[in-house]
Amino acid sequence: MQKMPRSIYYKSWWLAALIVTFSTIARAQETADNDVVIQTMKSELAREHDALASQTVPPYYMSYNVGDEQTVSIVTSYGSIMKSDSTRRRTLLVDIRVGDYSLDNTHEIRASNDMFARGGARSIPYEDNSESLRLALWRETNASYNAATERLQQVRTNKTIKVAEEDTSGDFSKADAANHYYEPEIDMASYFHDRKEWEKRLARYSALFVGQQDIFEAKATLDASIVRKYFVSTEGGEIASNQLYTRVMIMATAKADDGMELPLYKSYFAYVPSDLPSDDSIMHDVYNMIATLEQMRNAPVISPFAGPAILSGGPAGVFFHEIFGHRVEARREKDVNEGQTFKKKIGQEVLPTFMDVFDDPNLQRYDSTDLLGHYTYDDEGVRGQRVDIVQNGVLKNFLMGRSPIEGFPHSNGHGRAQPGKLPEARQSNLVVVAKQTVPFDTLRAMLIEECKRQGKPYGLWFKEVEGGFTLTGRTIPNAFNVLPILVYRIYADGRPDELVRGVDLIGTPLATFERIMAAGNDGETFNGMCGAESGWVPVSASSPSLLVREIEVQKKQKSQERLPILPAPDAAASSKSVDPGKG
Repeated sequence: MQKMPRSIYYKSWWLAALIVTFSTIARAQETADNDVVIQTMKSELAREHDALASQTVPPYYMSYNVGDEQTVSIVTSYGSIMKSDSTRRRTLLVDIRVGDYSLDNTHEIRASNDMFARGGARSIPYEDNSESLRLALWRETNASYNAATERLQQVRTNKTIKVAEEDTSGDFSKADAANHYYEPEIDMASYFHDRKEWEKRLARYSALFVGQQDIFEAKATLDASIVRKYFVSTEGGEIASNQLYTRVMIMATAKADDGMELPLYKSYFAYVPSDLPSDDSIMHDVYNMIATLEQMRNAPVISPFAGPAILSGGPAGVFFHEIFGHRVEARREKDVNEGQTFKKKIGQEVLPTFMDVFDDPNLQRYDSTDLLGHYTYDDEGVRGQRVDIVQNGVLKNFLMGRSPIEGFPHSNGHGRAQPGKLPEARQSNLVVVAKQTVPFDTLRAMLIEECKRQGKPYGLWFKEVEGGFTLTGRTIPNAFNVLPILVYRIYADGRPDELVRGVDLIGTPLATFERIMAAGNDGETFNGMCGAESGWVPVSASSPSLLVREIEVQKKQKSQERLPILPAPDAAASSKSVDPGKG
């Protein structure tokens, strides 16, 4: 692992350019030496550590994490502003470990309803006030130390009365974590300075839904976010970094005659607001959404089905994030309550031989798309590294934080957390690579041939999804559920493709991986927020289209509420058809 120099180091070209642009406001000449927050954290950590070193059970490791979150949120509906506000908060997390690297207070207590979380998260003032920060650090350090020593006793007792553990790796890995990395602070007023203009733009987008009788909910939203993370540790780590993005989302929901609610989404993500699409481009997409929602209302409901399917790049990315990515996060290979899908499969073929999978937080763009999962250092002070998880179909590696597992003693910079949560191994930018590809038309023809071979009248094409979830625990079925929005039937007899509705994509991981037949020469990236044990973190998943020999779908949950009895306001005056020239 490369060690960063003890100097200011800019995350990337775009952030460097952003800092130069906002130099007068963002204090581009500021260094870590005169940053009140990080200097206060350093000095208080040294003081507290020295004081605790004389205790009977001294800590062998301590760290402080402060998350400073600035957000702007704008919500419009049918041409009017519903919300336009800004928030800011700081969260403190203290992590204290007693014992040693092989066994400490974080060790799992087996056969218990243990909901332990190291340390504690506390909201603290966001003003750069050294005195108030010191008081918060002192208070939380004292509480965390007491909890850590008490729990270490419980860990040792539990270890003596339970059977030998399958995984004998330690609780914390040694790492080159004495990294010094500093990015100057960015102020929201300089990053997102055209709020009034965006309020007008969002109102224009949502106004296009006025008069659409069968669309009962429509919004255009914007979220601008700057998350500044400070980290110091007794290993010498000193890191201050920024994660920033702006996302625009158009959301609309229609209702079919049978009561089924039909949501449709279009989202746009960029590191800086100026890189978001133009008004014309977004409005063009809104017109298309209106037309598609009308088609969805009249689409037939599909019955549960198992057969061949194509997943477009976005759905394939979500598919891999859910059913593969979560199962290579290291904690899930160690926790005795987890299914440990891949624990014993290193060196074995788990995917077709023409496929590679890697995860790389250093990537900022992939195929011209900004990636939400980018960062330079993780939340445990380790530089983010590319991890080649699968090569030629063979499993090679896991995503590692500083909690080791058998055979993988070191972090590869994937310890991640929402501010206020404790880091665990998580995905960042997951990329699926196919080394043998075909054009989409060929992929479609292969789907039809597979339908004929299986005697199926049709296959499915999953064009868009809204997200998904997976179950990885040992006491429940290890299954996944991807939530499609746009699904088409592709008929084996040559009939036109047919939009259908009312299904979720389900299955179990190992069986599904074995059924991947081919990949397209296209690609798409899904950006989003992933929620797991260490909170919500930004991620991306990139993949080509995939042909799968067999996919199973089940009926989607359906509302039992009738269509509105009253017509929507302005419907009579505005119920003209959508201009096809705009769609």
